[in-house]
Amino acid sequence: MPIKVTMPALSPTMEEGTLARWLKQEGDQVNAGDVIAEIETDKATMEVEAVDGGVLAKIVVPEGAEGVKVNATIAWLLEEDEDASAIPDDDDAEPVFAASSGVDTPGVPAPATQDSTKAAAPVTTKNSVADPSTINDGDRVVASPLARRIAKRAGLDLKSVTGSGPNGRIVKADVETALAGDAPAPADPTRMSIRAETMASAPAREIPHSNVRKVIARRMTEADRDIPQIYLSVDMEIDRLLAARKDINTALDGAARISVNDMIIKASALALQRVPAVNAQWTDAAMLQLGSIDISVAVAYEGGLIAPIIFDADLKGLAQISNEMRSLAVRAREGRLKPEEYQGGSFSVSNLGMYGISHFTSIINPPQAAILAVGAGEQKVVAREGEMAIATVMTCTMTCDHRVIDGALGSQWLEAFKRFIELPMSMLA
Repeated sequence: MPIKVTMPALSPTMEEGTLARWLKQEGDQVNAGDVIAEIETDKATMEVEAVDGGVLAKIVVPEGAEGVKVNATIAWLLEEDEDASAIPDDDDAEPVFAASSGVDTPGVPAPATQDSTKAAAPVTTKNSVADPSTINDGDRVVASPLARRIAKRAGLDLKSVTGSGPNGRIVKADVETALAGDAPAPADPTRMSIRAETMASAPAREIPHSNVRKVIARRMTEADRDIPQIYLSVDMEIDRLLAARKDINTALDGAARISVNDMIIKASALALQRVPAVNAQWTDAAMLQLGSIDISVAVAYEGGLIAPIIFDADLKGLAQISNEMRSLAVRAREGRLKPEEYQGGSFSVSNLGMYGISHFTSIINPPQAAILAVGAGEQKVVAREGEMAIATVMTCTMTCDHRVIDGALGSQWLEAFKRFIELPMSMLA
C-alpha cells in the first residue's frame, strides 16, 4: 500500500514549517534513512529522513511552500509493483497549509478567507535591495534563511530591520513586523475581554483513554517511580556505517533494503553478546541472566507506542533483521501484531533520528534493564590526529536500571556497541 510521508515536528512546540527543498524528485528510488527534503523553521533548517523505502511517486507540497502544518501529507512513496493509481486522491481531506502569514507562497493557492474575492494589496516599502543575501562581508546582516527569503521576495532591506533573535539575529517575526509597518498596534482590551469570555465558555473536549494508552501510562509511571535509572551518552561516527549500508544494499540487489536502524539492532545484539551481564533482569529474589538476545524496537502508531521484538537478533543476518522489522512495523501500525510478537524482549532500542532529534533519553520498558535512545546523524567538526575534519556523528544515550547495570558495566556495553557501529564490517565477521 502507498506510504505517506508527513511533515515532521522538529520541536515540541512546532505547528508549521517551510518545505525549503526537495532532495529527491518524483520517480527517484528512496531507501529508509535517505535524506529526502529540508524543512525550515524560524530557528533552524533540518533534514528529513525517509522512514520507509520505495519510489517517490508524488510530491504533494512543492519547494518553498510556507505554513505547512505538522503531520500534513507532503509526499507519497510506492513500494515495488505498486501503481500510482493506488495513491488516494484526497490526502485525508485535511488542510496542508496553515492560515496565511501574509506572505504568499509561489505555486500554492492561499487559503480561502471571507475576503478572498478581493484582490490582495501588494506589500510596499520605501526600502529596496536587489538581494539581501548578497550583502558584502563588511555590511553583513545576520538573519535566518527563512527571514532572508521573505525579505527578498518583498524587496525589504534587512539592514533596516532590528533582529530579536540571539545576538541580534533577524528571524521571520522581525521581517513580518517590518513589512506590516512599525511596531504592532496595542491590543484592544475589549477584544481581549471577549476572547477570554469565549475561551471560558468553551470547555475542553474529553477524549477517553484507550486500553493501550492506559497500559502505557501505567507501565511508564511504574518504571519512572520504581526503577533507579542512570543515563550514559556517547557520540560515534557513522560515515563508515552509511557507506557499508550502501554497499550491502547494492550487493543484495533488492532482496532486502537495509536501514541504519537495522544495523543498530544488530550492533546492539552483538554488544549484548560481548557484554552478557547487561542482558539481565532484576527480581527481588535474584538476578536473571537471560539465555537469548531479543531486541525490542519502539514503533509509534496512531494511539500509542509498541515495541515488536526481533528474537535471537545476534544470530540473524542484516537482511533477515530488515525483512522481519519491516513486516513487524507494518503490522504494528495496522494493529495486527500477535501478543507474542511484542511481549518480552531483553533490551530495547528507540530511534528518533528520522525526526531530526539529535539527543534524548528514554524510559526503561520493565522488566528489561536497559533501553538505547538513538539520535540523528549530524555533520560535525571532529579532531583527527591534530587536524579538523568533518564527520557524521550520532549521539546514543543508554538508560540503565542501576540495580542491574552500574556506570562501569553500561560503559563497557556502549564501548562494544560503538565499536560495531564505527567498524561495521566487524558485524559480518
